[in-house]
Amino acid sequence: MSRFSVTRSSLGAQEVVILRDSEGLREVHIARRGATVLVIGVPLDGALHNIADAFLNEKELLPHKGSRFAIMTPFANRIDNARYTFEGKPYDLQPGAVGADRAIRHGFLRAELFDVTNEQDGAERASATFSTQAIRPGVHPGYPFALDFSVTFTLDARGLSLETQTRNVGDHAAPTFFGWHPYFRLSDSPIDSWELQIPAQGVIAAREDFIPLPGAKAWQSLDDADASLDFRQRRSVGAVPLNNTFTDLQVDDDGKARTHLRDPHTGIGIALWQESGVMLAFTSDTNERDPRKSVALEPMESIPDAFNREDCAAAITLAPGATRRFVCGVEFTS
Repeated sequence: MSRFSVTRSSLGAQEVVILRDSEGLREVHIARRGATVLVIGVPLDGALHNIADAFLNEKELLPHKGSRFAIMTPFANRIDNARYTFEGKPYDLQPGAVGADRAIRHGFLRAELFDVTNEQDGAERASATFSTQAIRPGVHPGYPFALDFSVTFTLDARGLSLETQTRNVGDHAAPTFFGWHPYFRLSDSPIDSWELQIPAQGVIAAREDFIPLPGAKAWQSLDDADASLDFRQRRSVGAVPLNNTFTDLQVDDDGKARTHLRDPHTGIGIALWQESGVMLAFTSDTNERDPRKSVALEPMESIPDAFNREDCAAAITLAPGATRRFVCGVEFTS
């Protein structure tokens, strides 16, 4: 029997794919619904310890409230007033909605049932590819574009990696970018004592509703920002509430920028890596279930409200027939 395997399970009526490392005693569970990670199991004191603060049951998974481990595309996080302009044309993602109801975030795929289009196992790794063609004209108000999307989850001896492919199958250029919304609960110790390091030189300055400030005002050097946001050197999270996008990520020799999170009480640690984009760190203060019990580390191709920003237009525009790739992952460092 190979070290790495792919099997199936379920969460209620929801089909789940399990990637397992029999030697490393690690496993990852991914629901077809939303391609949503449910378990990242690592060994601790002779048992499997789940470091994913994910949905606990089908009742939580279906509405996807809290966006735990959400696959966020064609946009990640917020779009100001649910409106945007692309190539000179205005679009409304929530026609008819007014006031506080005009709020949209995290894309369109959280509740979609993905197809599992490829599985591989063997001595070195196990992987599963989740694909969807759900983004089509007429399906989502204010988004008349056609995208095919897939994400491949791979478990190997180092950890879990994600590779996404977004292809524009329409006749017109489309605005699109990807983000992932994992929450990590390393232990039941208070997150204030966990150690965080973010290899960023900048942070996005934003309004109270987390929409970035206009133009160059949004791009702030950490040297000029509030000192509580500076995690360039590893230190305790402390009592600060984080919901901030970090930019200008510095890469290691292998081309990966690594955000480190560690619980010094248990020794459990991870490194969330990405080759490009930005990192949004969120201390889950506003979660309805278990607030401030986990830390979300969100690798994203671009910043919130990128659809409304001239300085992001080139990065988010995908030409007809073109494909964009984004890779990120979680290394087990404990």
